[in-house]
Amino acid sequence: MSSQNRSSFTKAAFPSLAPRAEKRDHRVTNHGIELSDDYAWLRADNWQEVMQKGREVLDDDIEAYLEAENDYTVKEMADTEELQTKLFEEMKGRIKEDDSSVPAPDGPYAYGTRYVLGGQYPLYVRIPREGGDETILLDGNKEAEGEDFFRLASLSHSPDHSKLAWAVDTKGSEYFTIRIRDLRTGEETADLIERTTGGVVWSEDSTHLYYTWQDDNHRPSRVFRHKLGTEQSADELLYEESDAGFFVGLGKSQSGNYIFIDCHDHQTSECYLLSAKDNASKPRLIAERETGIEYSVDEGQGILYILTNADDAEDFKLVTAAPTMSGRIHWKDLVPHQAGRLILSHSIFKEFLVWMERENGLPRIQIRSLRNGAQHAIAFEEEAYALGFHGSLEFDTDTVRFSYSSMTTPSRIYDYNMSSRSRTLRKEQEVPSGHEPEDYVTRRLMAPAHDGELVPVTLLYRKDTALDGSAPCLLYGYGSYGISIPASFSTTALSLVDRGFVYAIAHIRGGKEKGFAWYTNGKRGTKTNTFKDFISAGEFLVAEGYTSEGKIVAEGGSAGGMLMGAVTNMAPHLFSGILAIVPFVDVLNTMLDDTLPLTPPEWPEWGNPIASEEDYKYIAAYSPYDNVTEQAYPAILAVGGLTDPRVTYWEPAKWVAKLREKRTDDNLLLLKINMGSGHAGASGRFDRLKETALEYAFAIKVSGKL
Repeated sequence: MSSQNRSSFTKAAFPSLAPRAEKRDHRVTNHGIELSDDYAWLRADNWQEVMQKGREVLDDDIEAYLEAENDYTVKEMADTEELQTKLFEEMKGRIKEDDSSVPAPDGPYAYGTRYVLGGQYPLYVRIPREGGDETILLDGNKEAEGEDFFRLASLSHSPDHSKLAWAVDTKGSEYFTIRIRDLRTGEETADLIERTTGGVVWSEDSTHLYYTWQDDNHRPSRVFRHKLGTEQSADELLYEESDAGFFVGLGKSQSGNYIFIDCHDHQTSECYLLSAKDNASKPRLIAERETGIEYSVDEGQGILYILTNADDAEDFKLVTAAPTMSGRIHWKDLVPHQAGRLILSHSIFKEFLVWMERENGLPRIQIRSLRNGAQHAIAFEEEAYALGFHGSLEFDTDTVRFSYSSMTTPSRIYDYNMSSRSRTLRKEQEVPSGHEPEDYVTRRLMAPAHDGELVPVTLLYRKDTALDGSAPCLLYGYGSYGISIPASFSTTALSLVDRGFVYAIAHIRGGKEKGFAWYTNGKRGTKTNTFKDFISAGEFLVAEGYTSEGKIVAEGGSAGGMLMGAVTNMAPHLFSGILAIVPFVDVLNTMLDDTLPLTPPEWPEWGNPIASEEDYKYIAAYSPYDNVTEQAYPAILAVGGLTDPRVTYWEPAKWVAKLREKRTDDNLLLLKINMGSGHAGASGRFDRLKETALEYAFAIKVSGKL
């Protein structure tokens, strides 16, 4: 850290006082409304370069302030160091260090991952299907040597099983470099493809691969075809998105016949297909984009199977079309829309159509025979549970894989025979330090919201926890982008529950737990429903005796961090502490900055305050940073990442600086910026646990349980 030019913040002469950021006048006007932002200087002018190169190109003023905040956090949490170590060892003890996946069959091999004792990263392996020795395709620990950050985006073996494409990010900025490994020799080829999203799709003859390239503003906007053995500069541009509000992605049909180019924002999509068997194929439009119409595609036996909300199918339906016919006019309903039954995703196999759906807040897998139309579901009877569809690497198969867990039940992996309707347990998550499900209780409650809606709340607590209001509670929430939070098993949450906490998840509006309308009633002009639902969930837990006012630690990350900032402004008395992880708290300024990676694609989610005065005023009324006031706040720990392209580091930094200026309390207010990572935090599995240990130690400390 540079020691020069430190006038941007002040430090007290004695160590107990926190850093205070300098206020620098900064004003902008939109729609005739002046917006003042005294901490705007914390946004690096060269932020694109910082994303790619890290702290070495960060302004000295900014670096000094962030490091001062980090030092202050370490000092203020020094009394929890022993607890952090204990929490880390507990959480590590619940992980089988040499764990391995159930290998997934594909042709002559089965592919999987496994860990070694002490290893931060997995080994990617394959085994001959008919028996034989394992081959290590890539050792994550070896590749990560010497790197402060290391994240693999994807590994994809070629259809002929001779090559492995793998993509890595060593800055946390999510710019991934693709390399190709010759599996016959174990050596890397000369191919090097930079600035990608990390995803790779192979041609069926294994001579070409397709990838998405990211521009200077971190937007995936171009699709290229790369011929193995050639320079990236020679790659063929297949598609370029001209609308900054649309992101581009790639996929491949389960059959292997087609490659799909997917263009989308948060409410509209458009897809193109290419033949995976013709290396000169050009993209062909499936259906042109129409605002508010979403669709996704798979293919089997020469038929496109399309999941869509077209024709007012709010909770989605499945339709079919011929690959050669462009336009919605050719779509034919296969699985009609059913209100309240939300279809989440689908896959097509040679003789079966499979889809995931959710109804009444619970997921299930539906399987339909393409020969006779017979249909059946995979579901479970617990009050709350999580179900995941893993599918298969193969197209011509009767067997698919799914996972099941609940808040009390460790994850189980099943192979399911779609013809015989029989399931085989392939793996049950081991908890080496021990876990007795009967010692815990999981509940699904319905909390009345401000407008009469009922908000699902999932609980986990020990049977011996007194439900008389004396227990502290960690209440987690997200509530954006239609993402639903599963009621799944968590080895880390047990460290709080075993200390007498009630662990709760509020399934608030903005997710899709209760159908697509649950999402639309918590976005854009109805966004404040998300915040009010979370507060209602907390108040309900208090009323029912699960906890008390001022005993709740709220936790949320990313868009869930925006939730943390909003509810802290709206109902600070309800909470003892706030865990705001990579928090999206500077909503108005971010949505006004169309150079940032996610801003144009997210206008459908939040509104466009540049074009609309109404959107500007609505966002300004709840944006956490803009609504910090002179009041008492609960204790707060905000965590960010310097190279985070999704929620930029300056959002939590500015928020904490303004809180220090405005608040009237002397509760803990801490900022931790990971100077060598981005949105996902530390990359190694044990390093991530250390971050969780810090966050939980904070929760325990502010709950008086230290």
